[in-house]
Amino acid sequence: MLFPTTGFLVFFTVVFLVHWSMVDRPRWDKLFLLGASWFFYGCWDPRFLALLLWSAGNSWAAGALIDRRHDEAGRRTIVAVSVALHLATLGLFKYYGFFSEELLALGRAAGVALPLPLLEIVLPVGVSFFTFQGISYVVDVKRRDVAAAGGPLDVFLYISFFPHLVAGPIVRAAHFLPQLAGRVPRDRVPLVMAILLVLGGLFKKTIVAGTLATDLVDPVFRDPTAHGAADLWLAVYGYAVQIYCDFSAYSDIAIGVAALLGFHFPRNFDQPYRARSLAEFWRRWHISLSSFLRDYLYKPLGGSRRGPRRTMVNLMIVMLLGGLWHGAAWTFVLWGALHGAALVAERACGDGRAAPGGWRGRLRAALVFHVVCAGWVLFRSPSLAVAGDVFAGLFAGGAGIARATPWLAALVLLGIALHWLPADWLLRLERAVARWPIWALGVAAGLTLVCLDAAGPDGVAPFIYFRF
Repeated sequence: MLFPTTGFLVFFTVVFLVHWSMVDRPRWDKLFLLGASWFFYGCWDPRFLALLLWSAGNSWAAGALIDRRHDEAGRRTIVAVSVALHLATLGLFKYYGFFSEELLALGRAAGVALPLPLLEIVLPVGVSFFTFQGISYVVDVKRRDVAAAGGPLDVFLYISFFPHLVAGPIVRAAHFLPQLAGRVPRDRVPLVMAILLVLGGLFKKTIVAGTLATDLVDPVFRDPTAHGAADLWLAVYGYAVQIYCDFSAYSDIAIGVAALLGFHFPRNFDQPYRARSLAEFWRRWHISLSSFLRDYLYKPLGGSRRGPRRTMVNLMIVMLLGGLWHGAAWTFVLWGALHGAALVAERACGDGRAAPGGWRGRLRAALVFHVVCAGWVLFRSPSLAVAGDVFAGLFAGGAGIARATPWLAALVLLGIALHWLPADWLLRLERAVARWPIWALGVAAGLTLVCLDAAGPDGVAPFIYFRF
């Protein structure tokens, strides 16, 4: 069930009405939201509901056991077992095929027949996201950042809640669980901001990301050797805009939908292409994942506390694993390696936090943007060979222009221009729209939906991050 569909609109309307009619009976309301979330996930493939239940059950049981133990050694053991089970589950579904194929290839090269069966394993939607949320709950209970839930219902709802279930943002237990105890009153729901986020997300997904994917990015990356340099350059910039608009659209819609139900999710994107360093880029891009890797991997490895050399090693480890998290392919590993090397280079030249103003700042932002775009070529390419063809074609000349139309160029420029609006532009828009009467807001929202449906391409492609 995709957000920009009539099916989801019907589903959410029912959830919205029933939820607010039951909000004064918290236990029944939570049971309803949990059932609705399971229905939402089951629409993708009901077989994987068992996997979702397993992940949530593992997290709840581990949290309960940790809460009963007072010795640190015992608490650490429970965390280690729970996290290992989470990672083993993720590894089986996401990485078994990749690593088994690579090991078999190494065995053949060495003349050794390895007894590894090749299994056709379907990747469940959202497995990386709900696995990370399960891990964060267990670790946070161990660290005493959040109290263990008294029963399984809150933990199951936290991990299964449908707005963030399949593509984030990764919501921390310490942020979400207290909201189950103290609900936002109906009259304090940020209605205008929620509607703006949902409509803005639909625009970015259906008009910008959808059009760029269908008319530019997919055809060029399918066969880069058949396109000239102009098409390739526009496709590279186009994918940078597409992945931002696609993923930030999902996050915006998820945040808006949760807000309409009285829940607050953290911001997940903050104009990342205006960053003047790679470190700043990662503080602005997929903020929930960046902060997760920082708090649950980088800092436990030692962070920057053990000297410059160890800091650089830690950065490379985090970015390589971050690349592998995105997909089981060498293209993702090299994408992570590129970002890790760039972060290490920034550390060697300074700490990457300086933000010069004026033309120097704009030059720095342009340089960072192009490093990010080089990484997106690896990220988008189905193989290293295709990535090599794209890089070669960018500088090979060629006069053929088959895809670089003014309309597509305008969408690319629009996607980049969004990053250079004033940081508080959405808050300003909210204050302006909040002065409208409620009927005018409803009419404007309805007309916007009709226009988006008419202007968008036929059908809705799944969000890019569904496969991660």
